[in-house]
Amino acid sequence: MINSITNQMPVTSSQVHKTQTVSAGNVNKQFSNFLSDSIHKLNESQNTSDAATEKLVRGESIDLHEVMIASQKASIQLQTTIEIRNKAVEAYQEIMRMPI
Repeated sequence: MINSITNQMPVTSSQVHKTQTVSAGNVNKQFSNFLSDSIHKLNESQNTSDAATEKLVRGESIDLHEVMIASQKASIQLQTTIEIRNKAVEAYQEIMRMPI
């Protein structure tokens, strides 16, 4: 049986968003950790791609599709990282242009 929307209990804002107080330093540290982890993951992806390519070149037992998949994953992660960096720089420049 499907209930109509009007029969549902209303959801209060306190149920949807449970906010917590965080200091600016804590947010800065969390963001720094997020960026650091992302860069480490990107580096690992690039190293995995390089290792797979080297195995293929040496003639070791690795399928071509595995090498291509690793290469594309690394490429997409690098492109995403570059775009995030570009957006962060744009946001910073926009903030700096704001009148005080």
